[in-house]
Amino acid sequence: MSHAATALRHTEPAFAIVPLQGAPLGAEVHGLDARQPLTAEQVLALKQALRDHHILIFKNQQLDDPQYLHFTSYFGSVFQPPADIPVLSSGADGKAPAIVRVANTEGGELGNFALPAHSDHQWTPTPSAGSLLYALEVPSKGGETSWTNLALAYETLPETTKAEIEGLRLINYNPFVRLKSGGYGGTFITYRTPDIEPIQGTEHPLVRVHPDSGKKLLFLSVHTEVEIPGYDPEKGQELIARLRQHLQNPALYYTHKWQVGDIVYWDNQATLHARNAFDAKERRNLKRISLAGSRPF
Repeated sequence: MSHAATALRHTEPAFAIVPLQGAPLGAEVHGLDARQPLTAEQVLALKQALRDHHILIFKNQQLDDPQYLHFTSYFGSVFQPPADIPVLSSGADGKAPAIVRVANTEGGELGNFALPAHSDHQWTPTPSAGSLLYALEVPSKGGETSWTNLALAYETLPETTKAEIEGLRLINYNPFVRLKSGGYGGTFITYRTPDIEPIQGTEHPLVRVHPDSGKKLLFLSVHTEVEIPGYDPEKGQELIARLRQHLQNPALYYTHKWQVGDIVYWDNQATLHARNAFDAKERRNLKRISLAGSRPF
């Protein structure tokens, strides 16, 4: 090996996973170029770190679409919803693209408005296990993403509330069906009561168990249409409102200020994610790949 090659090798940062200081979740991955093959040790370390920290942040990445898909495939196959259950970017054939453009530019999704904290694909039979979001263009301010730790959310509930919600199920209704039918009429439904016509939805445990870590998780988004089956509607509304108030405790979440080249990989089973609004005159262009998951239990 030449002296120049030896010097270059010594200047390359070592692979390391560093937990975020003072944050309730998250770790930053150092010394990894997502364009290059990963070792078995690196893949296993990343998977364990995701179980431990729920989100992983990769800085200064430069990937084309095939490289991005190849990197993502270390962690699972691409999420694909059932053809009759629409999700973000579903086509006329019911299929969703492997890479979804989350952008306020032409051909992008979700514009520049704020998005409340949610878990992706929660209304499908097998919600995605996780997603990777890659930043290509970011606004000068706004557009930050926050992730909520659902394991910590459950752990910090009062014991009386844990007992109250043990064994309860939750129907998560499909927002895309309601939006496409014009059913919201300017008022977003956050809890379905008997006077509201039901739409497509899927029932999951309100407290789910993480399939890898075994941790209990409060599997609830903060502003989606839900219903506890077989529960008194007024009591159900009150309980869900109380749980959602708990989920908005700042001690449960980390907010990420995006930079071009960032990739954030989050566990969609163990977190919620939300986005701040930003100026529509500025450009925000990110690419998301979601990974297939399993039926919650």
